[in-house]
Amino acid sequence: MANVVTIEAEARARAGKGAARATRRAGRVPAVIYGAHLAPSLISLEPRSVLRELTRAGWQSRVYEVAVDGVPTRALIRDVQFHPVSDAPEHVDFQRLAAGEKIRVAVPVHFDNEALSTGLKRGGVLNVVRHAVEVYCDPDHIPEQFVADLDGLDFNDNVRWHDLKGIEGTQPVITGRDFATVAPPTKMAEAAAEAAPTAVAAPVVAAPAAKAPAAKKEGRDKGRKG
Repeated sequence: MANVVTIEAEARARAGKGAARATRRAGRVPAVIYGAHLAPSLISLEPRSVLRELTRAGWQSRVYEVAVDGVPTRALIRDVQFHPVSDAPEHVDFQRLAAGEKIRVAVPVHFDNEALSTGLKRGGVLNVVRHAVEVYCDPDHIPEQFVADLDGLDFNDNVRWHDLKGIEGTQPVITGRDFATVAPPTKMAEAAAEAAPTAVAAPVVAAPAAKAPAAKKEGRDKGRKG
C-alpha cells in the first residue's frame, strides 16, 4: 500500500494570473488538482506545508490526500513552479488518482551493500546513471523505492531493470537501460588504454619525381654553316 500523506488545502474561486497573484499576496500558494476525467479543482496551500514536502525525499512518488475543506482527494504532485529569485514555490499541480487506473510515476533507486561490492573494495567507483526510474503501476501500490544490490559486483558490472528488487507489479516506461556501473579506478583504466595494441601505419613511400624533358639545344634544327 502506498504511503499516503495528508495535506490541508482551501478552495479558491477564480483562475488566471491575477487570481493567482492575489492568492500569493494573501500568503498562500495557488494550486490545481486535475485528472480522473473530472473538472480541475482550484485550491490554495499553506507555504510551510508545501516546503516541508518538497524537502522530503521521494515527494514525486508520494501519494497525497489533499483535504479541501474537509473533503479528501488522493493525488500526486506533478509539477511545482518556483520564483526565479527566491526559489519559493509559486504554484503546485496535482494529478487526481482514480481507482483501477495505472499511473506513470518516478520511483527512487536505493543502492545497497556497497561494502560488499568486489569492484568497489578494489578501489572502483560506482557510476550512477539514474537515481530514479519511471514506471506504470497501480496508485494503491506505488513502491517507496527500488533496491539495487551491489553485493559481488566487479569492475564494469552493470545494474539493470531486472536486477532491481521491489519491481513486482510495476512496468518500466523504458527498458534496456543501465542504472549504474562499477567503474575501475581512473589510473587502472588509463593503464589498460595504454597497454592496448595500436595499429602501426605503413610508411609512406614517395613516388619518384617525373623527369623533366631535356632542353632542346639551341640551334639544333638550324642549318650549320660550311
